[in-house]
Amino acid sequence: MPKDAGALRIASVNVNGLRAAWRKGMPYWLENRDVDILALQEVRAPDSIVREYLADGWHILHAEAQDKGRAGVAILSRTEPTATRVGVGDSYFDASGRWVEADFTVGGQTLTVVSAYVHSGEVDTPKQVDKYRFLDAMVARLPELAADADNALVVGDLNVGHTELDIKNWRANRKKAGFLPEERAYFDRFFGELGYHDVVRRLAGDVEGPYTWWSQRGQAFDNNVGWRIDYHMASADLADRALRFAVDRGARWDTRFTDHAPLVVDYRF
Repeated sequence: MPKDAGALRIASVNVNGLRAAWRKGMPYWLENRDVDILALQEVRAPDSIVREYLADGWHILHAEAQDKGRAGVAILSRTEPTATRVGVGDSYFDASGRWVEADFTVGGQTLTVVSAYVHSGEVDTPKQVDKYRFLDAMVARLPELAADADNALVVGDLNVGHTELDIKNWRANRKKAGFLPEERAYFDRFFGELGYHDVVRRLAGDVEGPYTWWSQRGQAFDNNVGWRIDYHMASADLADRALRFAVDRGARWDTRFTDHAPLVVDYRF
């Protein structure tokens, strides 16, 4: 995907462990993608490792999870942010490694970028309770982001398929975490009354997928039996700036560096 002059390229990927992704070919992808801002989820590595691997040419904002080997989010940028923040606004999640924000000045305007990693959840367990609490915190935070910046963008693994187009086997998953009616209702609000836009759905149209995650079981990847759970959620003006997107799906199962595919969007500034 060639990048227009003046376009800002923002990519998001759940790396499923930075050290493992690095061994499996992430550096080659990154070197050849011309990314300006990169959001990572499930970093699952100490801050020292993140800075060792990504020291060359990147400004690094990383929130390590208190629980070692879990979660962790980061924002890497070629230009230095004007401000950074950690946390979604509920102190319960402050050490969870699930939400970081960075402000940038782009084209004379303020752009706030968030890297978010929503809980996967599990029906009728404390994990699902935490997931709903986190989504509630997002409901409160999203309007604040849009009010404080010219352009607001939340990217990351949000662990919910919003509509039937977003999950290949949606009928079999109606009672499972990730496609529960209660979870999807939050996204109705995000893309409704809260004024955000699903950038990839706008650009792709009403098609199946494009999926960004595939189970490691069976031949889900080979048969493209996937879920679209990675998003670019943009405030209205920024959504109008979106030019094109790409899902960097590996050619084969064994060529991927993570079980998610990087989601790349170019914005016109």
